[in-house]
Amino acid sequence: MTDKGKPFVLMIEDDPNDAALFRRALRKSNLPTPVTVIDDGEAAVRWLREKAEASPAGDPEWPRIIVLDLKMPRRSGLEVLEWLRTQPGGRRVPVVVFTSSRESRDIARAYALGVNSYLVKPVSFDAWKEMIRTMHHYWMDLNERPEPAGGG
Repeated sequence: MTDKGKPFVLMIEDDPNDAALFRRALRKSNLPTPVTVIDDGEAAVRWLREKAEASPAGDPEWPRIIVLDLKMPRRSGLEVLEWLRTQPGGRRVPVVVFTSSRESRDIARAYALGVNSYLVKPVSFDAWKEMIRTMHHYWMDLNERPEPAGGG
C-alpha cells in the first residue's frame, strides 16, 4: 500500500473519480505523498482496526492524515469518524472531511464528532489543486504532531 515508514494520506472515498482527482492534484502540485484509498466506510473501519492492533496511532505505519468523504456505502463518513474517535489513539489522527455536502447538519455533526477540518469539494480542477496543495502544506508540513502513544 505505502512505502514502510513514509508519511501517507488515507483517503476514505467511494467515488473513484474523486480519488483520482485527489491523486492528480497532488502529482500536478509536485507533492509525491502516497495515498491509500479505501472505498467504503466498513472497509475503512476494518483497516483502521487492524492498524490499531498492530501499532499505536502516530507510528509511521499510521496515516499522517485521514481525508474522509461523508456519503459512502455500508458506513457513512460520519459513522467512521464516530467510531474512530472512540478508539484508543483514534483522537490523535487528524481527520479532514472532504465532501460535496454543504448541509449545516453535516458540518455541525462532523465537528461534534471531532473532525479537524471540513472542506467542500471544489468544482474546477484548478480549485481542487489549490485546496489539496494548501491542505497538504498545512497537515504534512506545518502541523505539529504528538509523538506516538507510549513514546517519550
